[in-house]
Amino acid sequence: MRTGEPLPEVGAVLSALATGLWHWDTAAGVVSVDAEAARLLGLPAEPTVLTEAQVRARLHPADWNEITGVVRLAVAEGTLAENRVRVMDERSRVVRVVRSRSKPSFDPVRKAYELIGTLQEVTEPSPGTPAGRSAVTGDWRRSREAFLLDAGRALAEARSTEEVLRVAAGLSMPGFSPDGLAVFGMNGDRLTVIGHHGQQMPDDSPFPHMPLDTDYPAAEVVRTGRAVYLTSPEEYRSRYPITWPLAEHFGRRSWAFLPLVSGGRTMGAWLAAFSYPVTFTPDERSVLTTVARMLAQALSRAGAAETQRELTDGLQRTMLPMLGPGIPGMGVAARYVPTGGGLQVGGDWYDVIPLPSGRFALVIGDVQGHDVRAAGLMGQLRIALRAYASEGHRPDAVLARASRFFYGVTQADAGSDDSRFATCFYAEVDPVTGTVESARAGHVDPVVLMADGTALIRATAGGLPLGIDPDSDYPTTRLALEPGDTLMLCTDGLIETGGHDLFTGWLRLRAILERHRGDLEALADALVQAVHGPPSHHVPGPLADRREDDIALLLLSRRSTEGGAVPVPVRRTMLTVAQAEPERIATARRHLRDLLHDWTDEEQRDAAVLLLSETLTNVLVHTDADALLVAEVTGEPGGRRIRVEVTDSGADLPHRRSPGEMASSGRGLLLIELLAHEWGVAPRGGSKSIWFTIYESAAPGPDAGAAGGGGAPSV
Repeated sequence: MRTGEPLPEVGAVLSALATGLWHWDTAAGVVSVDAEAARLLGLPAEPTVLTEAQVRARLHPADWNEITGVVRLAVAEGTLAENRVRVMDERSRVVRVVRSRSKPSFDPVRKAYELIGTLQEVTEPSPGTPAGRSAVTGDWRRSREAFLLDAGRALAEARSTEEVLRVAAGLSMPGFSPDGLAVFGMNGDRLTVIGHHGQQMPDDSPFPHMPLDTDYPAAEVVRTGRAVYLTSPEEYRSRYPITWPLAEHFGRRSWAFLPLVSGGRTMGAWLAAFSYPVTFTPDERSVLTTVARMLAQALSRAGAAETQRELTDGLQRTMLPMLGPGIPGMGVAARYVPTGGGLQVGGDWYDVIPLPSGRFALVIGDVQGHDVRAAGLMGQLRIALRAYASEGHRPDAVLARASRFFYGVTQADAGSDDSRFATCFYAEVDPVTGTVESARAGHVDPVVLMADGTALIRATAGGLPLGIDPDSDYPTTRLALEPGDTLMLCTDGLIETGGHDLFTGWLRLRAILERHRGDLEALADALVQAVHGPPSHHVPGPLADRREDDIALLLLSRRSTEGGAVPVPVRRTMLTVAQAEPERIATARRHLRDLLHDWTDEEQRDAAVLLLSETLTNVLVHTDADALLVAEVTGEPGGRRIRVEVTDSGADLPHRRSPGEMASSGRGLLLIELLAHEWGVAPRGGSKSIWFTIYESAAPGPDAGAAGGGGAPSV
């Protein structure tokens, strides 16, 4: 190059040196490579953008895990990240070894790494030799520290024996990753296989029945508490000639058997087997020993937690009722799923109680807390509710008595600050008529899945949770289940699991309810499975394994008429608006909007809500009575009818008024006459009802006028 000539481009210089450029953005999950880097990765020699999964598929799994560890260390220390990685072909054979050098940076806002580096081909030494290990790992000690940090974190998060074994199978040790793993335990005087990976155990395997005095490396490790390292098949055969045939057919070249020690007691042995010779240097033995120690602690924690979960889950389930023969004309399904954390015991419960009148009571509730005390209080409260219900009390009296009882129980320990409360929903069901009378103590409202697939929250009157005020009142609410309707009662764990609040959780459940077409048991399973989410970062498994609340679910379905067909598609809602609760007008509007959620004409839906507000407000302003709302949608989509009726105990009939321009009232009946297809006022002895009808189509359907009025108001 002559003096004064421009320097060639960086890419051209690197290409001439057989060096490729690459850029990795972990936030976007993509890796950009130039033509030379693509060639080194075994791809066509042209610039391209790859996903992390595509790059990972080209590299040895152990090397990919090593890269992530070295990158974190390099960012923490402010140094370059250097690795030697093996590039694999489609048959998982090593085609070349490349050196990766990069300067990584970490963005705390995006919580992501960004790397810009080079790739250059190098010569691969023989695996298993010191030179080979150095070539693969680059910096052995730094890689070892990163590996042990990741392994410790992953094993600490494992919450069951199965998860611990899954984590152990996925560990890639820096420079000498085993491809065969087994964990041995003890059962009396015999060796057991807790789990294995990378090698298929034959059906007639002698390992699960091997006495501890057998001349086998794992048995010796359990007996003595000392590790056994076998660097070659010849050494294995000479030291353990009797059991060598058991290991021979697996085709391994080196083996490490390490004791699993927890609390000073040897609880088993861990086998790491290699398909190439390993000399087990002091550094390698140090890593294996550390992993074995962490593995023993993880298995000990998981075993204790599983035993505790079995005991507490068994206790909880024995306190829940068997549903028995069921309710005549009704279908019942129930589910209980304990929390995934802590003692896995809590205060959620459900119950189905036969009543002396021939009716049945459905109860669902949640005692505050997730501990043994919560479970004990739940058991006492459930027994008390059963006793009060069996005495024949109405729902409001049952909850009032239960609240006094629970208040007394929680206050009995005068020296304790551990006062508890409980939410509860109590419903008395008439299986003949489908009528449900309910009372609610701070619990979430029930949901009704109608026969046409529409799911609505049924707002019910309620009082304070049980145990807060011994003199609380619990007003009752009546609703009717039509043939084919399903009533859903649940605790808030079903709604709020997965980071949802009551609103977003309800939207999630509503979608499941409205698209379900199976039987009641399948619906219960679908609702419970809705809480499952993506696996965690370190330990695969459903999000339900890490839930923070229990789930109790109770479904009651009123069977359809003979032949399983519902005669006419009907949606109905009932609601009482008391003089002292004018805020329930907003609840009534929400009920009506939910009832008309798929109405084709949005203006008609708004008109119906407006007229409902007018009629309810008219009752509360001009009478001293409470208002009872009954709204009903009938017919097929496209030709349906909504009939809204508001009843009160006032004797005075409404009349048309001619309000002036500045008047603030008196336009209610004018609006009804203007917006409704039909309306009227019906005297009912000492009470009256105002009703109006709107048809989904512009012209009334074939049954128009059946309710009276025929388009002309009747007052």
